[in-house]
Parts: sequence; structure tokens; C-alpha cells
Amino acid sequence: MTIPSPYPPAEVVIGLDVGTTGTKAVAFGLGSSWRHTVVREYPLLAPRPGWQVQDPATVVAAVMGALAEVVTAAKGARVSGISVSTAMHGLIGLDESLRPLTPLITWADSRAVAEAAELRASDEAESLHTASGTPIHPMSPLTKLIWFSRHEPQLAAKVRAWVGLKDYILQALTGTSATELSTASATGLLDASTRSWNPRAIELAGIREDQLPPILPTTAVLGLTKSVASRLGLATATPVIVGAGDGPLGNLGTGALDPGVVGLSVGTSGAARMVVPGPRTDPSGRLFCYALTDSEWVVGGAISNGGISIRWARDILGDGGGDDAALLELAATVPAGSDGLVMLPYLLAERAPLWDPSLTGAIIGVQHSHTRGHFVRAVVEGVALQLWTIVDGLDAVSPVTSVRATGGVFRSRVWREVTAGVLGHPVTVTGGAEGSALGAAALGLLAVGRATSLRDGLDRLAPGLRESGEVVAVGEGDRMAYELTRQRIPALIDSYAAVRDLFRVPTTVG
Repeated sequence: MTIPSPYPPAEVVIGLDVGTTGTKAVAFGLGSSWRHTVVREYPLLAPRPGWQVQDPATVVAAVMGALAEVVTAAKGARVSGISVSTAMHGLIGLDESLRPLTPLITWADSRAVAEAAELRASDEAESLHTASGTPIHPMSPLTKLIWFSRHEPQLAAKVRAWVGLKDYILQALTGTSATELSTASATGLLDASTRSWNPRAIELAGIREDQLPPILPTTAVLGLTKSVASRLGLATATPVIVGAGDGPLGNLGTGALDPGVVGLSVGTSGAARMVVPGPRTDPSGRLFCYALTDSEWVVGGAISNGGISIRWARDILGDGGGDDAALLELAATVPAGSDGLVMLPYLLAERAPLWDPSLTGAIIGVQHSHTRGHFVRAVVEGVALQLWTIVDGLDAVSPVTSVRATGGVFRSRVWREVTAGVLGHPVTVTGGAEGSALGAAALGLLAVGRATSLRDGLDRLAPGLRESGEVVAVGEGDRMAYELTRQRIPALIDSYAAVRDLFRVPTTVG
């Protein structure tokens, strides 16, 4: 990898990554290693148990602020385009003037848990998942819309348009009411075979098709409005590439583009994904399938409990101070397999592989000889095992040849070695600091004709990225220990779902 130049180039492309807790705007120099990153954070609000929402105006203000600052840092460089990545599964209800009637209901919001459970138990669950690629889960806009039709019918009756986070950002930047294929594919409302809204899903949601935005290709190009352009210090109609969802763009941004190459990301949560040619149906119902472009889709699964699990362990098992690193050093003294201690880390409402938010976590096989180090290692191994169930499913889609991983947890040797051992594949740990923003910028170059393919766009912005990174091999001892664990864990996970009522803690949601 080249060292970024300190001098702004003559031309830049901006990757805009609008996430759950912050917005990142990154300007990438064209024909130069120069880049500049601006981050603006905002809160995730929980006004009621199970609700996770945001103020749309606050998010838009962060977007505008980040863009204005990164444009200033480019010091007059020509901006060839702003390409947009956003968190998926969000929902906002707009009035006749396209002003918000609701907050942004984020992917983490679980108010629709009962609606999702009812739909999952119905005869239509399989056909809905097959058609859209989106698992039946409270995260999906489909189940959120059912919740609004049942619990807020008067408010729902006032809604002129139901949109996602991407759609709202595009409206703010360009004045155009539209979504794109990637975001649409994560709603549960799409028919992936026709690339259009699914009439049956719309009927179940209790809405009309004209309340949903038109679906554009992810490479569609719009333009900044005059007022926004003036605010940002750019020319009117500066190209805005509608872009894709943050998950698919994350694969692009880490160089995990070819079939067989898994893109693994672990931060607070985690995900494993693979790019495939066209939408793929998962007979097991455990994998999602979201669009990157019309011809390139991403199959995979997401877990809610990634790095947050070790923070929980620090709070519960730590000494009241210190940091994650000290606790992980204890885990390093424990052998692979934690001497029989196993954790199912369902601390937050879990997604893949079971897509059942009612499951609670469990620690199994506790013995008197187990120490704090055993429990910490069991937490790390539990997260890795959940990711393995997804990678194992991906192997059935296309044989897994390699894994490219990114995320703060991989600064830890324990996390790196456990992940490689549990997955049974060498893991290439990449920097991936720009992640989805880099993916968005690469897609943007393709959209404006400055690249011939996604790979070409990525190589123009980050030469050598697809071949770079630290390779973590699978130790022979780890291979043997985790092979036995992998034989047992699928039956454990599947049977655990059958006894969830024994562990469920009563909650009030919605």
C-alpha cells in the first residue's frame, strides 16, 4: 500500500458513509495517494425499551457538515462525484411535504419482534425471504411497516411516503425522491427477480406501492441542488452517485470481490459476506442476499454480538478497570476450545444464523477449574463460532477459498488466531479504515465513467489493496480443537432455539 500524499490533488472523488452512530466523508485523490477523512457522530436514541431511533435532521446536519469540511480540505480540487453508502434497513415516514412524521427507525430497533415472529411462523415466510433476500426479522422495514399499521394506524394514515435512510439523504442532497437497488433489496419488500416492489409484500405491509420511492440502479447519477452545492462550496449539479448499502460496499472496500472470497467485518457487531453473480436463494433461510450492482450481489449474514461481547465480559469479569487488551491476555493463556466451556453470545437480539431475536445467551459446560481466562476466551470463541455458521453456509454457495477481515477487534492476537482457527481458513487482516466509504468511491468511479469495473475503481483508489494484509495461519492445535467444536455447535445452536422459552426474560417492547 502507498503512503497517502500530504498534498491535495487536482481531482477527488468523495465516498460518503452514513452509519448508525456517525457519518464518515472521505475524499480520495485521483491519480494520487492523497486522502482526507472527516467523521461526525450523532446519538442513537432509545425512547422506549426495544426502540433504537435517530433524528433525521441531526443525521442530515452531520452529512452536510462532514461534506463541507472534506471539500474544504481538498482545497479547490475538482470533485468528480459524491458516492453514497448508508446503513441498511432504516425506515422514515414522510408527510405530503416530504417532512418526517417519524424518527428514523434504525436496523437495531426491535419493536416489531411480535410481527416478525408471526410472519416467520406463517406459510409465507419462505416465499418472502426467497423473493427479497431479506430474512424475516424485526430489523426489516417490512415488519416495521406491519407494526405501524397495527400500533400507529392514525399516524400511518398521514404518511405520504415511506423511505429509508439512503432515500432521505438523496432527497436532502439532490431534491430527488428515489431509492436504489441495494437499499431496496434490504427492505423485505423487493422482488429480486424483477428488481421491482413485490405486490404481496406491500399488501402484507399495509401500504400502497405509490408510497414507496422508485428504484434506481446503484450506479445512477443525480446532481446536487443549487442550495446544497452553495452550502458545500461545490458546483451546482455536482454528480451524486446513489450508491449502495454499507454491507455490500464494505466487501468492495476491503477487496473481497471474487466468489469464494469472504469479507469478514467485526466491530460492535459483525458480518460475513461473499460477492456472487446475481441474486442467490438460500434454501436454509439463514443467509441474506443484497445487491451491490444489478449483476453483482452479496450473500451473507450479520451477527449483533461482535466486539460488544468482550466489552460485556470486561464489565462482568474484569477488575473494574483496565482495558480489553489486559483481559484478552488472560484468554491467551487458555487452550483452544476453552477446556470445554462454550458460550452462545446472544447478549443483544441476535440475527444470523437463526434470525430469532427472542434468544438469550448461554454459557455451557462450566466446571470448577474454569478461570476468568476461560470465560473470556469462550466469549471470543462464541463470536467466532457464530461467524463460522455463516461462513459454512457461504461455503455451500461457493467454496470458500480465503477470508479478508477488518475491524478493531483484530488488533488483538487472540481475536486473530481464534477467528482463523474457528473458521478453518487463513485470515488476511486488512486495514480497511475507509471500508464502505472506499467501496462507495470505487462504485462512484464506475458510475461516472472513470473506471471500467468495480475492481478497476478500487485499484485506482487503493492500489494493491486486494493483495495486501497480514495473513494469520491456522495453527495445527487450533485446527484439531475447533474441528471437534464445529462438529458439535450446529446441533447445539439448532436445539437451543427449541428451548428458548426456558431462558426468555419477559420484556415490554412496543
